[in-house]
Amino acid sequence: MTHLHQREINSMSEEAKISRLRELQEELLQLRAELSLGGRPSNMGAFRTTRRSIARLKTKMQMDKKE
Repeated sequence: MTHLHQREINSMSEEAKISRLRELQEELLQLRAELSLGGRPSNMGAFRTTRRSIARLKTKMQMDKKE
């Protein structure tokens, strides 16, 4: 599952956020590799949701650092 809700992110520990961020980055890498090989990705919407989930996680982690 690529989409993360803000509620889910708020309830995660710092270690869980870091591990989930790595998973999402790997997933995005796989999607990009699939596209670059000339194949059609099975789900084009996965790019958008994965990128947005990564952005949400990074934003929350930055906000937590500042506090």
